[in-house]
Amino acid sequence: QVQLVESGGGLVQPGGSLRLSCVASGFITSIYRMGWYRQAPGRQRELVATITSGGSTNYPDSVKGRFTISRDNAKNTVYLQMNSLKPEDTAVYYCNANRLNLLGRTEDYWGQGTQVTVSS
Repeated sequence: QVQLVESGGGLVQPGGSLRLSCVASGFITSIYRMGWYRQAPGRQRELVATITSGGSTNYPDSVKGRFTISRDNAKNTVYLQMNSLKPEDTAVYYCNANRLNLLGRTEDYWGQGTQVTVSS
């Protein structure tokens, strides 16, 4: 099992910044990708950013140029730096980890979520 604990959410004004953190613990070997997803009320969960064990990153157009995902392997932590925040970024943000088990199958893990609210 892998445990993911997010922190760093809160209320911020439009144009402001926040940094989210996600600490992974447990059976963290063979985690090959981590990422952030978000879900706004009445909407489906959507991809925000991913980063592979090799450091490759992926962003949808909606956040590209504003959000940056990074990782500190020594601290088993993934970060999401969010700049130029907009009201439409308001959502619960979830940390995600993909891990290969001994059978070579992907296991999917989620954190409990952290609320980000962008409002004046």
